[in-house]
Amino acid sequence: MPTSWTATAPILMLIASNVFMTFAWYGQLKVEHRPMWLILLISWGIAFFEYCLAVPANRIGRLIYDPAELKALQEVITLSVFAVFSVTWLKEPVTPNHLIGFALIALGAFFVFKGPF
Repeated sequence: MPTSWTATAPILMLIASNVFMTFAWYGQLKVEHRPMWLILLISWGIAFFEYCLAVPANRIGRLIYDPAELKALQEVITLSVFAVFSVTWLKEPVTPNHLIGFALIALGAFFVFKGPF
């Protein structure tokens, strides 16, 4: 694989996997009238596709990134996907407190990539 694709593919795959996982975990909050057993089965079905993307993303990403960098990427992607999901699907506002908290996590990811000091 070319180096640029090896660096980009894990990021794109982690974004896609986080969309699936966010729906698996939080999508059901809009369908409270369904029985829990059904919600669990549907969520597990959605999560299967998350794993089908996340596992190879980490395998490919390991060729370029170390595990701590992959985890930091995943956390920033998760928060970004969740913020968009929260506003568009759940119709919840993103408050200044959320933005500050997310920014601090992103700052932590920056330090993971910036080392060693």
